[in-house]
Amino acid sequence: MVERLFSFILVPIMIKTFFKAVLLFFLFVNAASVQAQDINESPDTTKKVLVDFANIFEYIVEGADTYQRLLGEVEMRQDSIYLYCDSAFIKNETQVTAQGNVLIQQGDTLNVFADSANYNGLTRQAKLFENVVLLNKNQKLFTDSLLYDMNTKIATYVSGATFTNDTTQLTSQKGYYYTAFDVAYFKEDVLVVNPEFSLKADTLRFNTKTRVVHFLGPTLISTKDNGKIYCEGGFYDIRNKKAEFYQNAQYVKDAQQAEADVIVYDGATGIYTLEGNAKFKDENRNATADLIKYDEKNDQTFLIGNARYKDDQQNVVADEIFYDAKNKSYRTSGRSEVKDGAQTITADKLDFDDLTGLGIAEGNVVWIDTVQNFVLYADAADYDKESNYVKTKGGRPLFVSIVEGDSLFMKADTLISKMKEPDTLTMDSIVVDTISADSFSIDTIKIQTGIDTGRIVLAYNNVRIFKSDLQAISDSMVYDVSDSLFYFYDDPIIWSDTSQFSADSIWMSMKDNELHRIFLKQKAFILNSPDQILFNQIKGKEITAFFKDQELRKMHVEGNAESVYYAIDEKDGYIGVNKSVCSEMNIYFGNNQVDRIKFFTQPQAKLTPMSQVVDSKFKLEGYNWVEPPKRPLTKNDL
Repeated sequence: MVERLFSFILVPIMIKTFFKAVLLFFLFVNAASVQAQDINESPDTTKKVLVDFANIFEYIVEGADTYQRLLGEVEMRQDSIYLYCDSAFIKNETQVTAQGNVLIQQGDTLNVFADSANYNGLTRQAKLFENVVLLNKNQKLFTDSLLYDMNTKIATYVSGATFTNDTTQLTSQKGYYYTAFDVAYFKEDVLVVNPEFSLKADTLRFNTKTRVVHFLGPTLISTKDNGKIYCEGGFYDIRNKKAEFYQNAQYVKDAQQAEADVIVYDGATGIYTLEGNAKFKDENRNATADLIKYDEKNDQTFLIGNARYKDDQQNVVADEIFYDAKNKSYRTSGRSEVKDGAQTITADKLDFDDLTGLGIAEGNVVWIDTVQNFVLYADAADYDKESNYVKTKGGRPLFVSIVEGDSLFMKADTLISKMKEPDTLTMDSIVVDTISADSFSIDTIKIQTGIDTGRIVLAYNNVRIFKSDLQAISDSMVYDVSDSLFYFYDDPIIWSDTSQFSADSIWMSMKDNELHRIFLKQKAFILNSPDQILFNQIKGKEITAFFKDQELRKMHVEGNAESVYYAIDEKDGYIGVNKSVCSEMNIYFGNNQVDRIKFFTQPQAKLTPMSQVVDSKFKLEGYNWVEPPKRPLTKNDL
């Protein structure tokens, strides 16, 4: 159906205006055999692809269509779009099929290379095939099939491509590159490789100018230092090494794991920030808080808001916690609690250095030992972990030995709690195993030889003790918690029911949470009165008092023993006062009253009828009955 065919073989023409003139001439000669064009009609020349040069040109008219076949060093253009190739076939001056060394240029920065291409001048879209390379500034895109829209300046691929930007290389199955805005979208099997990290993702958005990657789906990042980050949303600023990860954000490095609502990373400082439901753990550390900052370079962790930290030795709870793993130290702020084995300390602020083993607790300190069953309250305290040493500071600390139903309370200006050490105390203690009417057996043992283990409490300056069945005061005191032994010094006084005990120093033992023995050393003096009017008195160099069922049952007095006791009849009426002196005596009690006395070694005794008694004459030297408030009758009196 070809009406007419004109072939014209041209030699290379270097003058483009001459080439156009020849072309117009042949079009004019063949006007009779082609459809005439209204001379008043103005065609849209912007949609035409103009031929600037070719070594060989062939023009074909076939019905209403025109064809141009170009061979060798072909140059074409459409406005600011330039096309180069080895050969081209143009239909109706708009549809271009280009083969061999195809190059499309748009503007000053965009170049697209391919083995072949189809270009539509009407839509200004190019489809490029085989060995496609898109160059835009410093960015390079490699693929085997690419659609490029000259109007929107968007490059699209759906069969896999590789994108490079400086030192970053990215591959994906699908992609959209907005060259005018320096933005690219990558989808399906996305893989990014950079000297600092590698990345796998479902969908990414990449700003090629700012070099910021946005994660638009499940993403896994592996850093060069063996760290891994997972998220389903966020961004990474490659140039500034800053990132933000959210939507199921998680971090893993060796044994370290972290997760939060949002994870922020600053590569320049090596700081990770976990925001919202933050969790961090490694082999032996576990931390949670509203916000966690981890300094990777210095191995320091900051926990802010509802902070909890736990390792293989300690469990710390506070408003805020700072932990220095290199120096093995931590500090807290806000109400804080630390559990270390059987011990728990609560305070407004805590500082602890694991290298030195020294710690400081400040503000409403509460120290609990669940093995030794005691609580220590103080304004502040120093702690030495190695020796398990606690020293209170400020105010008057309170020590409570916890016993169900009947605890012991003690206050002093200073309280020190520590573990036993060899030769802490070298005093002998008399332990009485049996009690009979006329005899008792005695074993002498060393106390605090260091063989035993347990905790002791040192109290000094204005020591005051309250328990339901005994009270005590002294200037200083040592309490062996594990053995329930008390050592009082410097004018101590102990009260038990209606009896008062005093001496230069007093040792006291408890058994089954009840008063068991009292040992009075030097200038021993005991006062006892059922009515608090007339007082039985016992005095000697040393006195041992024996208790059973919380009642005074017997006393053994050694050295310059003296006694004054008021004898009573069967109706509990006073019949006289008995004053005796000897070197040693035993005194037996019943119902907290003197029942009988046994004297040893040349005793002297005299009974004076009550009618002849003048109370002042029957007070032994050293008599000093102490009334409240010096005697604490309740724990509030401490």
